[in-house]
Amino acid sequence: MTLLEQALTELAAGEVRQASEKGWGSAALAIKALCERRGWNHGRHRDLFVTVDRLVDETGDQEIDTLFASANMLHVNFYENHEGAAKVAQRLERVQLFIDKLDALP
Repeated sequence: MTLLEQALTELAAGEVRQASEKGWGSAALAIKALCERRGWNHGRHRDLFVTVDRLVDETGDQEIDTLFASANMLHVNFYENHEGAAKVAQRLERVQLFIDKLDALP
């Protein structure tokens, strides 16, 4: 089971905060995997954001940034617990799109 699948399982069980953090984690791991493929730094939290900016510049695909922002809101929600299950479900769908985009890059 992938981390994103675990997020969906948590959400179905009513564990919105846990689903949020697992959704964020799956996006972060996708970035780290891409960085590994390319030999880019990814050891710091900041490196994730730098990587996303770099990918947008490289590809011209602004949606990468938008999808990542949605994933980041899941991370915020883990701490703030301000979003309901429906919003978290939408964000998890966006995380899947984000992962798909990153997986398609060399």
